[in-house]
Amino acid sequence: MLEESLWKKIKEIKPRDEIAIENARNHWLNIAKPLFSLGKLEKAVIDIAGMKGTCDYKLDKRGLLIFCADNGVVAEGVTQTGQEVTAIVSDNFSKGNTSVCKMAQIAKADVMPIDIGIAVDVPSITKKELKVAYGTKNMTKEAAMTREEAVKAILIGIDAVKQCKETGYEILATGEMGIGNTTTSSAVASVLLHKPVELVTGKGAGLTNEGLERKVQAIKKAIEINKPDANDAIDVLLKVGGLDIAGIVGAFLGGALYQIPIVIDGFICAVAALIAARINTFARDYMIPSHVSKEPAGKMVLKELGLEPYITCDMCLGEGTGAVVVLPLLDMGLAVYREMNTFADINIDNYEVFDK
Repeated sequence: MLEESLWKKIKEIKPRDEIAIENARNHWLNIAKPLFSLGKLEKAVIDIAGMKGTCDYKLDKRGLLIFCADNGVVAEGVTQTGQEVTAIVSDNFSKGNTSVCKMAQIAKADVMPIDIGIAVDVPSITKKELKVAYGTKNMTKEAAMTREEAVKAILIGIDAVKQCKETGYEILATGEMGIGNTTTSSAVASVLLHKPVELVTGKGAGLTNEGLERKVQAIKKAIEINKPDANDAIDVLLKVGGLDIAGIVGAFLGGALYQIPIVIDGFICAVAALIAARINTFARDYMIPSHVSKEPAGKMVLKELGLEPYITCDMCLGEGTGAVVVLPLLDMGLAVYREMNTFADINIDNYEVFDK
């Protein structure tokens, strides 16, 4: 029943509006500045017009959806810190006391943490109806979650976007919190990209060389035992993924369904974006890249999505930090697009386009 509901929503997703894209592109050609001189910022404004179905839009109300969950694979010694950190940091989101909270204040983005699978309840953010499970299973011994749990988490992500749309949000960034989630993300990336585990796996939050080797071996074991089907993105998600990733998958699908731009954060969110794009290719039309993660597979996943980062800062903190960094850049591009004089306004002939 849950999966039927999911696929019904997925089938309603449509590609971007090409007319709005063309109108936005033409407007840029009339703005009194050298053609194409703002590069990717111009492209971002054009792309978002297609997402929203109009060339006349604003991005004044923005939010950051942070999906928080624990991962059973931490039992394999793949992290430097213990699982309890997930709950502590998630609680601090509600207090405005994390890295991304400070950055989101500057970017004027509301921080919205969601406990979708933390190992304990966190009174400041836990809502029973949004909590799928108390963490995933240890994927080196069995599937991380059931298919029903994966689907439920995706639907929660979709519904989170719907609620944001109904309350006036115009753009959403993605973030996550979950000790062990670079392990799950690397496992998913290895399967979906058909790449060796060693090539897509990094040290995450400061592992030693020995810790990295444990991480690689844990991922290999999980893939060998669970045999995820690379042709079924949900199967890969449920077997070697995490509930945080599943929620973010839903956010990307929800963005496409409800025509809200969704900003990709780093490696973990990019992996979720890849899963969403494999579920429905049109979901990619509503994704906005931000930065490229320092994690080994960061570039690989973005390349597979056909997206290029707007910034390169060697960031790998997570929480949505990279995603909120790009929001002021979008503001700047949109300000020029909306407020700048046209060539006609200042009685200057338009530049000619010689090479498209």
